[in-house]
Amino acid sequence: MSSSSQVITEYGKQNIFARETPPQVVENYTSYPKEAEKTNGRWAMIGMISLLSAYVTTGQIIPGVF
Repeated sequence: MSSSSQVITEYGKQNIFARETPPQVVENYTSYPKEAEKTNGRWAMIGMISLLSAYVTTGQIIPGVF
């Protein structure tokens, strides 16, 4: 054990604490909300293109319903 992890109190007792690992910074980290927003936008565009192509090919917004 290294002496840097030992603390001696005013009563002469030794407290040995676990070593903490230093924090690691991840440079390329993207948060979940940003990725979810991107994915949601992409699926919305796919839906809009699908609706537009269905209307162009069949003349109905939802084929067989309207």
